[in-house]
Amino acid sequence: MNICVYGASGDRLAREYFDAAERLGELIGQGGHSLIFGGGQNGLMGACARGVSREKGKITGIAPRFFDEPGILYPHCTEFIFTETMGQRKAAMEDAAQAFIVLPGGIGTYEEFFETLTLKQLGRHAKPIAVLNTAGYYDAMAHMLRQTAEQGFMSKSCLQLFALCDTPEQALDHVLHDKPLSGSIKRLSDYNA
Repeated sequence: MNICVYGASGDRLAREYFDAAERLGELIGQGGHSLIFGGGQNGLMGACARGVSREKGKITGIAPRFFDEPGILYPHCTEFIFTETMGQRKAAMEDAAQAFIVLPGGIGTYEEFFETLTLKQLGRHAKPIAVLNTAGYYDAMAHMLRQTAEQGFMSKSCLQLFALCDTPEQALDHVLHDKPLSGSIKRLSDYNA
């Protein structure tokens, strides 16, 4: 499966975020799956790619040409696709992906997640989406989305279009099987934070 992973590009993060991202990459590689990502060598993107590389997995980096500067792009991609714009990059990642996993990240990661979720809600794709909630990073977003649905600003059914997962193992299992969740995985409609 081609799994698109979104995540932070910055390096000034707690170790637990890097550990979870690398573990996800290892699992992707061990399972014989392919990583589709934004091509960065830093942050959680780079950590995930290093995990895939460690397991000899396939990695496709996709980035705009203006990112092709020393120290920016992950040098061990199986293939690299250059685009002219950020919009083209995102479209290429979405097209290549069969599933999405969202790691903790900043505004770029939020934007990627919300566009992917919006497109799924609009029926433009039916690909599974997992949000890896390492250390409760996305708890506040989960609360916000639940409140958004409760107040009628979006359909409550939108909360069922992705899974909020506690571990890399759960996130990968969700996108591979896209099945009802159990155990410590929380559906947002049941989120009580």
